[in-house]
Amino acid sequence: MIPRYTRPEMAAIWSPEQKFRIWFEIEAAALDAMAEIGTVPAEAAQTVRERGEAAVFDIDRIDAIERETKHDVIAFLTHLAELVGPDARFVHQGLTSSDILDTCFSVQLVRAADLLTADVDRLLAALKARAHEYKMTVCIGRSHAIHAEPTTFGLKLAQAYAEFVRARRRLHAAREEVATAALSGAVGTFANVDPRVERHVARALGLHPEPISTQVIPRDRHAMYFATLGVIASSVERVATEVRHLQRTEVREVEEFFSAGQKGSSAMPHKRNPVLSENLTGLARLVRAAVTPALENVALWHERDISHSSVERVIGPDATIGLDFALVRLAGMIEKLVVYPEAMQANLDRLGGLVHSQRVLLALTQAGVSREDAYALVQRNAMKVWEEDGDFLASLTSDPEVAAALSEADLVALFDLGYHLKHVDDIFHRVFGIDG
Repeated sequence: MIPRYTRPEMAAIWSPEQKFRIWFEIEAAALDAMAEIGTVPAEAAQTVRERGEAAVFDIDRIDAIERETKHDVIAFLTHLAELVGPDARFVHQGLTSSDILDTCFSVQLVRAADLLTADVDRLLAALKARAHEYKMTVCIGRSHAIHAEPTTFGLKLAQAYAEFVRARRRLHAAREEVATAALSGAVGTFANVDPRVERHVARALGLHPEPISTQVIPRDRHAMYFATLGVIASSVERVATEVRHLQRTEVREVEEFFSAGQKGSSAMPHKRNPVLSENLTGLARLVRAAVTPALENVALWHERDISHSSVERVIGPDATIGLDFALVRLAGMIEKLVVYPEAMQANLDRLGGLVHSQRVLLALTQAGVSREDAYALVQRNAMKVWEEDGDFLASLTSDPEVAAALSEADLVALFDLGYHLKHVDDIFHRVFGIDG
């Protein structure tokens, strides 16, 4: 991911320095376990840990060795031996490269999930605060992008809050799915490494031992993880798309915060564009682009191949970095979102009261009119208002067939906006619990 969309906290997880440090921690923890069970000298394990922890890994030197060996783990081990000395001969005993690579990848994905969870928490806090702020701010609800019935802007935000509560729960499950360590040696049989070593390393790194690895950790775990990131990215896009639609000039019910000195267009000085939400739509596409390759990584040949490796070197950093940036950007956008209640009311009134058509329909049926006839009566008056920009209430009261069933007072009562708000508190209680 390019620096423009990269936050330093997430980038650090995927840096070469951090990767090699995790590799060392895996090797050192494995040595500690081997020393504890007596398969390597305790003094050697201590020397490797002390010298490795004090060392600064030379990325250029490791890259130079890899250019010759064509093997990244061997390049690292060769450099580690240069730093540690003769006791490095005990490092990596009975292990294979995937033991280090896969366990490191698990650590990185878990740490990335923790950062993403913190991002979701910030977004949830923003959505909750703004939902309560606009809990009873009436606006028009739309289906097929056409005016439907009244809702509130607070309910729109509460819906997003509930969606990201689910996102947080899925993210936690995805984190647990990939939080496994595998140090089982070639083809996963533990022939040359004691299973106790794997248990020790897993515990040291905050992971669980993989129940059965075939030299690699099964990739269905990773597929689930990246699929979860894709679902969360789609939720980001849904909220961003709503903001984009509501900021259209013809609607203008909300607007992204426009700071002092900000410019909207190089050609048109009047422009205030929804650039943040448009950017979020694009970032969501990038995150979702990781899902299909992750699914295709599940089917490896026999006990292992490395067709997954190149994919994960790209999608691991890019998907987590992209979603991290998107979640933080969305949280900031919600925190500063400018809301125009007057425009919401004006849009609500644009169709001359047509948004109350269902109430009139139901009232007519309750007054004894068949549903088919009631629908025809309401639609006849509604279409006249739609085409002539008239007043729906006035049209109904002047219609003798409607008046035969409903008095003017009955009709006026049916146009009460408060009717649509009577269960808002109940919905908020469902979403926010006692805080609703």
